Amino acid sequence: MTDSKRPLRIALLTYRGHPHVGGQGVYVHYLSRALVELGHDVEVFSGQPYPELDSAVSFTKVPSLDLYRPEDPFRRPSRGELRGPTDLLEYAAMCAASFPEPLTFSLRVARLLADRADEFDLVHDNQCLGYGLFRLSRAGLPVVATVHHPISIDRRLELALAPNRKKRLALRRWYGFTRMQGRVARALPRLLTVSESARDDVIRELAVVPDRVALVHNGVDTDLFRPLSGVARRPGCVITLASSDAPMKGLVVGIEALAKLRTEIDAELVVVGKGGNGPAARDAVRRFGLEGAVRFEGRVDSLRLVELFAEAEVALVPSLYEGFSLPAIEAMACGLPLVATNVGALPEIAGTNGDTALLVPPGDAGALAGGLGRLLEDRSARERMGAAARTRARVRHFTWRETARATVEEYRKVLERC
Repeated sequence: MTDSKRPLRIALLTYRGHPHVGGQGVYVHYLSRALVELGHDVEVFSGQPYPELDSAVSFTKVPSLDLYRPEDPFRRPSRGELRGPTDLLEYAAMCAASFPEPLTFSLRVARLLADRADEFDLVHDNQCLGYGLFRLSRAGLPVVATVHHPISIDRRLELALAPNRKKRLALRRWYGFTRMQGRVARALPRLLTVSESARDDVIRELAVVPDRVALVHNGVDTDLFRPLSGVARRPGCVITLASSDAPMKGLVVGIEALAKLRTEIDAELVVVGKGGNGPAARDAVRRFGLEGAVRFEGRVDSLRLVELFAEAEVALVPSLYEGFSLPAIEAMACGLPLVATNVGALPEIAGTNGDTALLVPPGDAGALAGGLGRLLEDRSARERMGAAARTRARVRHFTWRETARATVEEYRKVLERC
């Protein structure tokens, strides 16, 4: 039995830690800081690209071969870089068109932590779910994992949209790690997930016993993400965030919605995030003749993102699925109304009564265009819904301090059973 007041020593694992790679990096940044603010000791272990962390958070690099770096994807490492079996496994898996990072990161971090087991009370894994976690359990370290959503959903959506058999075969190889993640998830004593929708998906997709899956919402930094005074809205400006070029983000459908919208309204779309640089999005812009009407901002820091939110009149979330959607809650905190799809956690985050968002079916460019047109033509509705969105983001306990507090409660439940 553990002292319920004693500060905990937490090893927080993330195989990709940088906020620009998606929500997992944002989660690690804010959760680690909030845990330290609550008085706990946190050491983050991450592979490349490395995280941005508060100075009070300890950090240990777990370098991989970094085979998917943006400036040199699917690179061929030199012979001198292949220094052991895990390096060889990582390179061989890439050559076989699979994604090895969850497995190889878990094996590397297990070697590091097995020798330091007495320095930590528990390990918190962030969506890796690699076989190396079993070694940590054998070393006496309790392991808790956050599953933002089951990656098997990404796999199924991409397979459904694949244009041919060759692409489907490549996707099955790439997503081969999902079988491992299911096996590891079923063996861990406690899983955390970030929305009611994601919890249902984890239980169904990963075949996990419901009592072992706890809901702990993500948060939003409402001091950073807030309305800005003195920044003028750009008439007809719509903003959307795309952390990847994957079909699940619905960016191509969002671009098609803009094309439909522009037959009636002079509107523009600002696309933020690395996903906007993908070939699918740029091909859609050419196909719909939207050169000059779509602006790709690429990766931006948080301060610039807040400025872009302040310039927009509406935020668009065209996803085919979302386990939580940090972009949606960040836009809401900045006082923007949403036009979003009614899938995954989006109704849970935005609400279903129409106060903060217009929700439409996924994949329906016409419905997205209709929602955007309705808001862009009605300033009073935009202002009313934007104010309600800001209030909902602030009062629904979507704060990182609350996320950290609830996460610690789950840590202690696991430790009580050890």
